[in-house]
Amino acid sequence: MTQQPAPLVLVSSAMGIGSRYYRPLAEAFEARGWAARALPRRGFEPGEPPASRRNDWSYADEIDVLARAVVAARAEVPDRPVIILGHSLGAQLAVGHQLGHVPADGVVTVGGALPYHRHYPLGGLPLVIQAGLIVPALTALFGFLPRPAFGGPGARTLMREWARMALTGRTPFPSPEPVRTPSLIVALEGDRLAPPMSVEAFAGALFDPPATTVWLYRHADVPAGASNDHIGWARRPAPVVDRIVTWWSETVGTGRRPAEATRLTES
Repeated sequence: MTQQPAPLVLVSSAMGIGSRYYRPLAEAFEARGWAARALPRRGFEPGEPPASRRNDWSYADEIDVLARAVVAARAEVPDRPVIILGHSLGAQLAVGHQLGHVPADGVVTVGGALPYHRHYPLGGLPLVIQAGLIVPALTALFGFLPRPAFGGPGARTLMREWARMALTGRTPFPSPEPVRTPSLIVALEGDRLAPPMSVEAFAGALFDPPATTVWLYRHADVPAGASNDHIGWARRPAPVVDRIVTWWSETVGTGRRPAEATRLTES
């Protein structure tokens, strides 16, 4: 029997971060015999125009970019598994892709959350201020979200969609059913941008439990010189990459059900 090729990982980056930031992540996968590439984040790549009153885009536009990348990856090597690794905003886009397009073979999210304000400490008051006041006011005034606001320079439509999700808990894309492809949700201990309740809501509302594994990257698991920070984990990502490779081998390669999900909050 011909052995299946090692997977290709398509990295969908966090809000406001260009693809170059994920070079160490791609190299870590390649060192383990996998293929990986970071997809461009619109408005944050060298030489590409940033968001402005005339240059605007939405969640749907970003999801379409991801869909085209999956199609292209499958055309390159038809029998190679394609995994989407979504970081933060990229995790939300990965869900939107899986529910609205021919799905990739697997999904990994890191720092992915449903950023509804009620999932945050103190009722998410800073998030309410950001989503209910700052985003609407600045996007109306400038036609985009300028720095130093969170996500700036951010596209007007995308940031308004994100703000509505923060205020209502509803995704900016149709999500009538959960993601049913094999999925690994990586939570980061102490992550203030994706605290435990928001990650559990993300997993519970958008992913099918039998196909889903949740792994908490704890402070105790971080090797010297590395980080499990919401952004910094990707610079020295060996523990995350090792967990992904093991998850794929044990739950997908053997056909076994995923391990029981980690409990992130106290009952």
